[in-house]
Amino acid sequence: MKTKVKELRTAANMTQQQLADLVHVSSRTIISIEKGQYNPSLMLAYRMALVFGVTVEDLCCLAENKEMEDMQYEDL
Repeated sequence: MKTKVKELRTAANMTQQQLADLVHVSSRTIISIEKGQYNPSLMLAYRMALVFGVTVEDLCCLAENKEMEDMQYEDL
């Protein structure tokens, strides 16, 4: 799943470790989310959204991700 975590984190001049500490996860979790290798839980997404002052929908690019998923289903 595509997210804006890296974009928002770098714009806030924050390290992966700093973000991890704020949302109570390891820096490896943040790295995996930024690489699209791990989808955050709803609570983790909410915590990150609060840190950056955005909605979960915006943080997780939900509209864009839904469109990509819908296209995959159309191809079946």
